[in-house]
Amino acid sequence: MKPISKLQAVVECKCPRCREGAIFPGKMYSFKGQGINENCPVCNLRFEREPGYFYVAMFISYAMNCAEMITISVATYILGVALIYENLWVYAGIIAAGVILFAPFNYRYSRVFLLHWLTPGLGYVPKPEGIKS
Repeated sequence: MKPISKLQAVVECKCPRCREGAIFPGKMYSFKGQGINENCPVCNLRFEREPGYFYVAMFISYAMNCAEMITISVATYILGVALIYENLWVYAGIIAAGVILFAPFNYRYSRVFLLHWLTPGLGYVPKPEGIKS
């Protein structure tokens, strides 16, 4: 079986070492899906590398949130809501709805980005030929 690419592993929230095990136990928009597996179910990689490891993911989530708020603001303007004082609460409401809608996405992918791209020494280790899962 051909290994999946790094981009596909990120999109599917797979382990950065084996690219097969799931980082999260459930779907994104479910309560069970917001927990994170302690170890990879395939290669037994411990996802929380050290105590407080995922605090760094808050900064990634913050950057994602800022980009989303700017994008939502520009899209609102392009779709015809005038940028005037009387529409301040319209913009605030639309941006708040976007932040709430994207919160599970930010939670999940900030951790995935941290594991895949910002953790030194944690990379893909292909299985030797002939070994089955």
